[in-house]
Amino acid sequence: MEEFAFSRNDRSGHRIAGNAVAWRDLREWLALVEASGWLRRISTTVDPIEELAAITFLAGRTNEAPALLFDRLSGDDFGTRVLSNMLGASKERYALAVGLDPALSTRDMIAATRAIMRRRIAPVYVDKLSAPVNEIILRGGQIDITRFPTPKFWPGDGGRYIGTGDVTFTRDPATGRINVGVYRQMIEGPSRVAMYCSPGKHGRLDREAWWAQGKSCEIVSAYGIDPVLFMVGAQSFAVNESELDVAGGLMGRPVELTEAEFVSLPIPATAEIVIEGFAHPGETAEEGPLGEFTGYYGNVRSPQPVIDIKAVHCRRSPIMTAALMARSPSCEIGAYYAIMRSARILDDLENIGVPGVVAAYAHPAAASGWGMVTVALRQQYPGHAAQVLALAAQCPAAAYYTKWIIAVDEDVDPTDFDQVMWALSTRCNPSDDIDLLRNTWSTGLDPSQYPPDSRPYGSKVLINACKPHRHMKEFPKATLLRREVYERVASRWLEYGFSGAAPHLDVFHDEG
Repeated sequence: MEEFAFSRNDRSGHRIAGNAVAWRDLREWLALVEASGWLRRISTTVDPIEELAAITFLAGRTNEAPALLFDRLSGDDFGTRVLSNMLGASKERYALAVGLDPALSTRDMIAATRAIMRRRIAPVYVDKLSAPVNEIILRGGQIDITRFPTPKFWPGDGGRYIGTGDVTFTRDPATGRINVGVYRQMIEGPSRVAMYCSPGKHGRLDREAWWAQGKSCEIVSAYGIDPVLFMVGAQSFAVNESELDVAGGLMGRPVELTEAEFVSLPIPATAEIVIEGFAHPGETAEEGPLGEFTGYYGNVRSPQPVIDIKAVHCRRSPIMTAALMARSPSCEIGAYYAIMRSARILDDLENIGVPGVVAAYAHPAAASGWGMVTVALRQQYPGHAAQVLALAAQCPAAAYYTKWIIAVDEDVDPTDFDQVMWALSTRCNPSDDIDLLRNTWSTGLDPSQYPPDSRPYGSKVLINACKPHRHMKEFPKATLLRREVYERVASRWLEYGFSGAAPHLDVFHDEG
């Protein structure tokens, strides 16, 4: 990628799409969420040590759980508020963040996401004197991040994790590309945090590239961030793609950045809390474990690189974004991640050139969208389903960690797991329709593998739950309604005494 450069325009010159989102920063987005009834303010004093996470976990046991804004935290020395379950299992809050209709079905939201994720709008520079994140700047001996009410989420966590609902900027020393990633970060002292990056992640590759030159790696981390930067940072993009451009495209307006005090990297101008500093070669501290998105503690306590903080930027009464990692649906990686990852997988398959793919879904209950992907296709030739399975398993958006890849016919909705189970039970013959890939890209957070040092390598199951192509003509017909009968019943749904609209159907009885 070409070296990153700011577009030094004032706001009047920003490139704004016709359907730009109606918010500029986290606070404005929260105002929209609250107006829609999807935010709950908790004004009673809450202990950030385990109590905050317990409330979030229990409140999040349903897909309808609201975002939670904790206004009073015990031990707080900075007037900080903490936002948890920012997105969680709510596709509606995701839609509000990217300007989509919250009433869309999950499948329609995936299709709409594909369209807006293709749009690219480069970030812009704003003057540091007017950047909201610079209301307070702490340097040198003024820095003490222990003054923030940073949560300890689970009893077995190794410490307080200030970096969960965060984004981190690093730069590739060869190309100048700025990476935006989400990496966990544990407080080690007033001006030190330890950061864990999984093998293969761009932030880790950037850091190692700087160290290979004998140089420190510049790092910027934001701990109070808007939902779009957080969502984009958690996605997988090619090494030559700019997550900042993607975020601008999703919002329909550019991400606003400003200059840092000590590093050449930019900082997000409208963030709530930002640190800047350096990861020095060989400087580590004990980090972990942390209760992770798998629903288990991830990684034993081990030495991890440390960020030496040179400045802290924050707004007055800042909002820290805390992402609880837990089993679904009480996990910050939920509906939004499933929708965005599914859109990326469909884009990858289209770019590869495989025909006939009509839908895909990364199921949130499968380790927060990481563990399973179902792809629906219209079979067109022998081996088509096997081809789609192999390509979906290794395409950039799905290659990391995914264990189960399932192919279904176009009459099965991948977002409806009951339909997927029906296809698995009636169209898949396990002895013929299951294949295995070994030594694939995985994560150190996978609890199923021992010894732990084997975890960067994984395996994948490819399951063909389509009708057998060679027997399509004689395969039994599924029981389906006639279109005209369905339309007549749907038009009289209220007359029958039911409420709302009749269930939506896409596939009908074929007279042929």
